[in-house]
Amino acid sequence: MSTTSPNPELADDGRTAVTSTGMQSPVATKRLLPSIAILSVFVFATYGAVLGILLPAQIATINPDPVAKVANFGLVSSISFVFTLFAQPIVGAFSDRTRNRLGRRAPWMLIGAAVAMIFLLGMGGMQNVLLIAAFWAVIQVSMNAVQGPLSAVVPDRFPRSKRGVASAMAGVGMMLGGVLGTVVAAQFVSNVGIGYAVFGIAVLIVTALYVYFNKDYSSVGAVVEPWSWKNFLTGFWINPKKHPDFFWAFTARFLFILGYFVISAYSLYLLQDYIGMELEEAAGAAAMLAMAGLLPTMISIALAGWWSDKIGRRKVFIYAATVIMVISLIFPLIMPTFEGMLIMNIVSGFGFGFYMACDAALMTEVLPGDGIAAGKDLGILNVATNIPQALSPAVAGFIIIALGGYPSLFIFAMVAVTAAAFVLMPIKSVR
Repeated sequence: MSTTSPNPELADDGRTAVTSTGMQSPVATKRLLPSIAILSVFVFATYGAVLGILLPAQIATINPDPVAKVANFGLVSSISFVFTLFAQPIVGAFSDRTRNRLGRRAPWMLIGAAVAMIFLLGMGGMQNVLLIAAFWAVIQVSMNAVQGPLSAVVPDRFPRSKRGVASAMAGVGMMLGGVLGTVVAAQFVSNVGIGYAVFGIAVLIVTALYVYFNKDYSSVGAVVEPWSWKNFLTGFWINPKKHPDFFWAFTARFLFILGYFVISAYSLYLLQDYIGMELEEAAGAAAMLAMAGLLPTMISIALAGWWSDKIGRRKVFIYAATVIMVISLIFPLIMPTFEGMLIMNIVSGFGFGFYMACDAALMTEVLPGDGIAAGKDLGILNVATNIPQALSPAVAGFIIIALGGYPSLFIFAMVAVTAAAFVLMPIKSVR
């Protein structure tokens, strides 16, 4: 029988990861890292396909007027945002307490993938903006049920010294997924129903394979505290005075992701209305831009993840990411052409790779109570990803319509990512 060592993450025998709650998970096997990357690819491919191509294309066919489609896209995003605001931390909190023979995380991931597939299958033929918003809200909640527990696997199974590489794998998955989703979805811009079906079925299959090949220990006999709605609801408030590093990390991620996604969420409309392309041409160009940013992103993720673990520093890489991102956003302002967008994607790929490799590792090191409720707390931190990502079309729509068109969008993005770097500075527990 393994016993808890002074390091709460690893047992003395090296075979079992022990969380601060006393629940156990297997220490990461060689296939866990690529499994995390592969599932992340398909999760973020679905997000990228829907937000980048399928949803804006579907909305544009309902009303192609430039102002109307921006407003409708913002409306759909705003409605879905309300319903998905706390989906990930809620699922994370439930998964922390789940007693099931498949373990704590797997049941939620399987249920989420199945529900997402069902609703994605129903999205394609819709011509009502409000109905589309309702279905997209359910899909986002369901996808969060996959993504949230998956993020908790890193503190569940990896020691701190390996979390940079593990986070880099998730970052690789995110970037590959975004590109794959955009490229594949561009092939279905004229038939979005098939596109939705392809991604829905793929997510369910890959999630089931992940669970099968990366079995967790049964949590049926786990001892958990009696349920209290009061404790559950108050647990979502992390006191910034008691846990300032957690607060600053949350705020920094929120700002950086918002700055990134106000551009990426509107890439199709940028190519149509800022560059001057037709819908199908813009969809193909969006796929080219996504592929152009892939190689620099992969290089920087691999470099930063390894280098960050080696020197034990996280923040400096995020500062570098900020500088690179700001530089990249200058190009489409001075070159409002496809070439300007292409240069932006290549340069920002380096910056976003640096960010993704180190931000997730930093997040696992600022959790209250040394990760005693990793699922819930990482879910709260992931709200700082989900809120700006979900809100970005609405925010971008407001900026485009009310604050001077697409050029003001690039300026806003610069300000947001720069503010994120300054907000990161007060963090003391992570270098």
